Amino acid sequence: MKHDSKTLDLICMGRVAVDLYGQQIGARLEDMGSFSKYLGGSSGNVAYGTARQGLKSSMLARVGDEHMGRFLREELNSVGVDTSHLITDEERLTALVILGIKDEETFPLIFYRDNCADMAITADDVSEEYIASARCLAITGTHLSNPQTRDAVLTALKYARRHGVKTALDIDYRPVLWGLTSLGDGENRFIESGKVTDQLQEVLGLFDLIVGTEEEFHIAGGSTNSIDALRAVRQVSQAELVCKRGALGCSVFSNDIPNDLDDGITIQGVRVDVLNVLGAGDAFMSGLLRGYLSDEGWEKACAYANACGALVVSRHGCAPSMPTKVELDDYLSRANDVPRPDIDARLNHLHRVTTRKPNWEELCVLAFDHRIQFVDMVREAGVDFDSIKPLKKLILQASQEVVEEAGLQGKAGILCDGTFGQDVLNEVTGSGWWIGRPIELPGSRPLRLEHGNIGSQLVNWPLEHVVKCLAFFHPDDQHPLRLEQEKMIKEVYTACCQSGHELLLEVILPADMSSSDDLYLRAVQRFYNLGVKPDWWKLPPQSVEGWNNISAVITERDTYCRGVVILGLDAPEAELKAGFAAAANQPLVKGFAVGRTIFGQPSRDWLAGKIDDRALIEKIKVNYHNLITLWRQRG
Repeated sequence: MKHDSKTLDLICMGRVAVDLYGQQIGARLEDMGSFSKYLGGSSGNVAYGTARQGLKSSMLARVGDEHMGRFLREELNSVGVDTSHLITDEERLTALVILGIKDEETFPLIFYRDNCADMAITADDVSEEYIASARCLAITGTHLSNPQTRDAVLTALKYARRHGVKTALDIDYRPVLWGLTSLGDGENRFIESGKVTDQLQEVLGLFDLIVGTEEEFHIAGGSTNSIDALRAVRQVSQAELVCKRGALGCSVFSNDIPNDLDDGITIQGVRVDVLNVLGAGDAFMSGLLRGYLSDEGWEKACAYANACGALVVSRHGCAPSMPTKVELDDYLSRANDVPRPDIDARLNHLHRVTTRKPNWEELCVLAFDHRIQFVDMVREAGVDFDSIKPLKKLILQASQEVVEEAGLQGKAGILCDGTFGQDVLNEVTGSGWWIGRPIELPGSRPLRLEHGNIGSQLVNWPLEHVVKCLAFFHPDDQHPLRLEQEKMIKEVYTACCQSGHELLLEVILPADMSSSDDLYLRAVQRFYNLGVKPDWWKLPPQSVEGWNNISAVITERDTYCRGVVILGLDAPEAELKAGFAAAANQPLVKGFAVGRTIFGQPSRDWLAGKIDDRALIEKIKVNYHNLITLWRQRG
């Protein structure tokens, strides 16, 4: 397939919506207590899934001028989908879908699509130049169910045929969206309808590739016999026909339809335990288009498709469950040895680390998540504990001014607690900063969590908050103490993997025990041996040799580790300067997370009434600027 002058691999035109997935597996939709919010809609899922597979995808649709519409746009952008033709509709709301997982056969689903944004697309929204810029145009069948969207689809197809753009149809038959069921019966996948069959057959000849389940080909072909249905489709279309057959895989028909589905080009599927079939078809289409648009042949394309579908049916949600290219290739390299991809540690880790966003190449973090230290300062000054909250707000203000002055956008971060700094966390969340938040009971050894069970904490945290866990850990700790701490850290890591939060693991050797670079190296090795792979490490300054050794271990044990930030421990600037210099040639050391060196003395002076708010801010800014300069001049 020629790629000349094509800036896009794929344009996806059709449904894009917000999926609200019930979190309680096995419950009726009536009984759901909470929901997870994901990008959804068949076309949106395919744009997202193909982008994760490395294609340059684009979304042609409409979303509402509100929070949900912005969410969809940001989600698509986050994986590299072009949204230049994702139109903001100021008069309509973004479509919603509410759905649940009752059991392997029951997936209650309600579409909220009355006068929704994505069904308001018109022929005028379709640019011929835009369609011509792609190698392929992928349509979903829902947009053929309404005169206005059908006209827009036909216009796009006309431009595609005119400019040699491949055309693909996912039949995507939802009877409720064709007005054939009650509004609440979104789960129903098949109802015979001569009218729908006629409307589909009018356009099937415009496609080069048609994809559907056996039931979807039944509606397209007007027969509940799969062979007869496929033959009826073949009479009106010379497209490549790909029939999805669930766990049996899929069959491809390029020419005449044989007497048996197995006589097509049949590629066996991967058998997995099914959690959720919703979205599996979109995952299948994403994998298929990767192979199809790369000219890899049907066997490879269908292997991608089957594996993508298998991975998604074993997970919660549609778009977030879509595999990345790295993850899919790893799975296919050993699929026969992975009967349960949902519990395969390597696959789950790859899915976690290859879908993280955004990327952080450098971090200059102001850490003021301290609790005991602020309490001690208040007691020393003889003032009320209520002073801590406004003090932390002033520290944030200082950091915000430094970010603007030092050009730290995309490199700024804070560590702040929810005990005294919840107002700070609320203000900075959503601003594009790196945000770390502690969970440990200050000073605890063995490690204890400040607010109890880790799972009950994280359920209320924004997903962008990084879990910071400080452990006073020594490789030579007595066996019972070491096991107790390791058990807690493994629980924290497992909870983060489940919740989707990143983990920063801070390790400090206890002050009353021996300390060396080698002991820090052994501590890092120990956690990897336990299967704990933090997204971030927070470690004290090391020697050049110490950093070399730690970097080698991290690179070997977790290629996808985001990196290390250097902690301060109230060290003077000169000591930190030497520590920064030792890390100068370490790509894994991304920056620092330092606190008391920056805010310590100014905060004491402010609490004692020696300086006012503005003076506090200026003193903190000077210290923060100095540290940023030391970091940037470390080489």
